[in-house]
Amino acid sequence: MALLRKLAIAGVALAVVGGAGFWLMTQPDRLVAATLAALGPGDAARGEQVFWAAGCASCHAAPGATGEDRLRLVGGERFATAFGTFVAPNISQHERDGIGGWSAQDLANAMLRGVSPEGAHYYPAFPYTSYARMRIEDVGDLHAFMQTLPAVEGSAGANEIGFPFNVRRGIGLWKRLYLNPSPAVALDNPSPEVARGQYLVEGPGHCGECHTPRDAFGGLDTSRWLAGAASMEGRGTIDNITSGQGGLGDWSEDDIVVLLESGFTPDYDSVGGKMASVVRNMAELPASDREAIAAYLKATPPHPDAY
Repeated sequence: MALLRKLAIAGVALAVVGGAGFWLMTQPDRLVAATLAALGPGDAARGEQVFWAAGCASCHAAPGATGEDRLRLVGGERFATAFGTFVAPNISQHERDGIGGWSAQDLANAMLRGVSPEGAHYYPAFPYTSYARMRIEDVGDLHAFMQTLPAVEGSAGANEIGFPFNVRRGIGLWKRLYLNPSPAVALDNPSPEVARGQYLVEGPGHCGECHTPRDAFGGLDTSRWLAGAASMEGRGTIDNITSGQGGLGDWSEDDIVVLLESGFTPDYDSVGGKMASVVRNMAELPASDREAIAAYLKATPPHPDAY
């Protein structure tokens, strides 16, 4: 009996220590004050360009929205994945249903750390693993622009996620593996144009979130960066957009620029599905940004194990 009691006490002690360790390892990691100090007041005109580069309307406008309705960020787009169905929330300026009460600091912690104003982890269906590479000044500008957008009433609805993925605290461990603000690929002495393209593609544009394969835990396999992937929603595949064969090897930079502005490929086909929405966003950017994206994509190394 004494031995059983000792074993029971030891078991409880291990459980307490393990629980405490899990709690510490999974706690949300907010931006430090020194980083947040760089936010500044924000510039709405610059923020509009960040808004289109980041693709905010593609997920957060009502499904099928066109024209000015793309700025009514009521949410509702559904993403059915192997981990559950995620619903893009209302991020309009509505105080109750949207993010009208958020400060620039709140937006920065959400985009760069995946942490809500209440201190909860966001699911990585929100592409903060890419947004983490953004300059905080751009987030400040984005916040200034979003404050000019309409407040739209209405909840988009809740995510539909079962156990164990509905335990948000566990995302803290996932972040330790996959949340990395470093560049996805190392480029040797890139030109200013290529460096700008890398920032747009790897950061706000979050192109790798669809075009890069994922592992069993849903993290990006950056060793095959932009080499194509299975659709997270289980229907079809996403194109390889590296510079090699099977990707954009036969495309010129001008071909890529034309696609980003018009949606037309070199063989006079046109993109559809979610890529059509991406093109609508890219068409809002300055021509120099589309050219920078093209230069970066042609500079990315091909991968022999493309999807």
